[in-house]
Amino acid sequence: MHPILILSCFIIYTILIFVISRITSRKSNNETYFLGNRASPWYVVAYGMIGATLSGVTFMSVPGLVGDENFSYMVLVLGYVLGYVVIAFILLPLYYKLNLTSIYTYLNKRFGMSSYKTGSLYFILSRLVGSSFRMFLVVYVLQLFVFDQWGVPFWATVGVFIVLILLYTYKGGIKTIVWTDTLQTTFMLAAVIITIILISSQMGKGIPELVGTIKSEGYTKMFVTDIRDPRFFLKQFFAGMFITITMTGLDQDMMQKNLSCRKLSDAQKNMVSFGGVLIFVNLMFLFLGGVLYIYAGDFGVTIPNNTDDLFPTIAIQELGIAAGITFLFGLISAAYSSADGTLTALTTAFCIDFLGLKRKPGISEQRITHTRYIVHAFFALLMFLIIVGYRAINDVALISQLFTIAGYTYGPLLGLYTFGLFSKRMVKDRFVPIICILSPIICYILSVFSEQLFWGYQFGFELLLLNGGLTFIGLMVISFSEKE
Repeated sequence: MHPILILSCFIIYTILIFVISRITSRKSNNETYFLGNRASPWYVVAYGMIGATLSGVTFMSVPGLVGDENFSYMVLVLGYVLGYVVIAFILLPLYYKLNLTSIYTYLNKRFGMSSYKTGSLYFILSRLVGSSFRMFLVVYVLQLFVFDQWGVPFWATVGVFIVLILLYTYKGGIKTIVWTDTLQTTFMLAAVIITIILISSQMGKGIPELVGTIKSEGYTKMFVTDIRDPRFFLKQFFAGMFITITMTGLDQDMMQKNLSCRKLSDAQKNMVSFGGVLIFVNLMFLFLGGVLYIYAGDFGVTIPNNTDDLFPTIAIQELGIAAGITFLFGLISAAYSSADGTLTALTTAFCIDFLGLKRKPGISEQRITHTRYIVHAFFALLMFLIIVGYRAINDVALISQLFTIAGYTYGPLLGLYTFGLFSKRMVKDRFVPIICILSPIICYILSVFSEQLFWGYQFGFELLLLNGGLTFIGLMVISFSEKE
């Protein structure tokens, strides 16, 4: 594909985003930015959250996983569904009952200020590192296909994306994000569906025939029964459940969209329906992966060393202009979705949790707005620096490790909320940060030396449970009864 055509796709999509931003940010105020005036239709939130959940990592990585891991990823997804049920009927009622803007305010009410700020800080660190990495992946692909050919430096490409995201989110905030997420979801799903249809046509096989071929090739295997394998099905299922509880239910970015719904019952309908739809969406991505591998085998396409490149390689270089354009729109959607909601959530968490804008009596709307603009721009700059830093490292293995380490930060959140919800004991608040620092460090050490310590056992996603469990135990050690 010609770089000008690729650039045109980027411009068209950007224009659509700004049109939505213009419409949704009319007569906006701080309540619009933080909670969308609690007027978001639940079905719009549910549909948009598909794209926000998938992100660029899923968009490119999940199809590539099929070659080595078959459909085992689906066991993780099934665990997600149970996690969404827990969020809908345990966490959301709590958030609505306390009328929260930042969900970490609960920790202040339950434990104290140190716990409160520790929880919020872990979210900020997780989102900064994780979302920057997701955006790096998709912008890097655009850099390779377009901007390198024009001599545009990577930092300039990243800068343009960050500035554009900053401009369309700074005013409307979560209200804008709810609606731009629907556009992003649409283009991501369209890219998958159209690619499958085009491959089906080119191979002369109908969808049922492709399903049969994928099954006969063994790609549909879901359940790994070796308990020592990181993908052992029980580990996958329960890890999926707790990943969802932490990375969605304890994540300001995802919960802020739910809190923008009119009432609790709407937010619950959103969460339950979203969980059900996500099963079929992930099956579609895995099916696409199987189709891509079959196509590569039949047409002699070399499988890239990095299987993340399989989808873009076939879509852009093999299937023609229609597939290439569709993929690019999906990729651009993924780039925007990796950062727009994150910027809004980071701004909300910092303004509410650390600057205490809602706790200060008599503070004017104008002062809140001015402060919010500064914080929004500050986090945009931080994301820019982190993404450019990833490129400077230029070590995919190290970058992936950084992304994994970011996941450790959700363990303390899981431990804090579990202790708060299922125990009536209080804690010595000043010691909570120490517990929340030690738990991820211990988990990391155990992960590195797990095979030597545990007879060949390898930790997978269940490391999150261990992290949360260690935090819970630590909190129990520093806890006391209110009667004491």
